[in-house]
Amino acid sequence: MLEDLNVNIKIKLSALWAAVMSCYIYCDYFQLYVPGKLDAMLSGTTRFGQGDQGVLLGLSSIMLITSLMIALSVLLPARINQIVNVVVGVIMTLFLAYLAYIVEWYFYQMYAVVEALLTLLIVIMAWRWPRQAR
Repeated sequence: MLEDLNVNIKIKLSALWAAVMSCYIYCDYFQLYVPGKLDAMLSGTTRFGQGDQGVLLGLSSIMLITSLMIALSVLLPARINQIVNVVVGVIMTLFLAYLAYIVEWYFYQMYAVVEALLTLLIVIMAWRWPRQAR
């Protein structure tokens, strides 16, 4: 019989956010191989228009929030943690599902779908946060 450790919900959520972040990074790396991507980067354009400070701040915020969720999932008190994971998870799931729909490249669609499923799992796990026995 194999021993199985009961992992705390906070650690599970943190691990899922780390997986989402890893997918973001690898997807962005492989995106560099898409023809025209490096030229667009050099000319300062993004999928969302000219890569000015506002656009880059918005895009960076998405990465920053996901990065912080890795730590916040472990550090926040349970009730606040549950709320933050559900809210951020829902927003990210909707955003990633939209991305999966609008992008043309199959690898990008694959990553967006996997990321959306991971963030949906985060929402479900946070929603079902274990309760203490009375």
